[in-house]
Amino acid sequence: MSITVRFFASLRERLGRDQDIIDSEGIRSAADVWNRVAQIPLPGNALVAVNMEYARPDQPVRDGDEVAFFPSVTGGAQ
Repeated sequence: MSITVRFFASLRERLGRDQDIIDSEGIRSAADVWNRVAQIPLPGNALVAVNMEYARPDQPVRDGDEVAFFPSVTGGAQ
């Protein structure tokens, strides 16, 4: 029973890896996933996706899901 966790851009660099696979036991939400894999608080501007759909940190997560964390994207043409 596992959850695949992916990290992108600056979060990947900060954590030093692009992916983890964790045991799903005791995991209820995307925030629980982050708390299991990271030794830092989830940045306030971080985006979360569960199974390639944008989600909130309190989104329920189940065995077999993929949870991704990435920084928000800003900027663009003025």
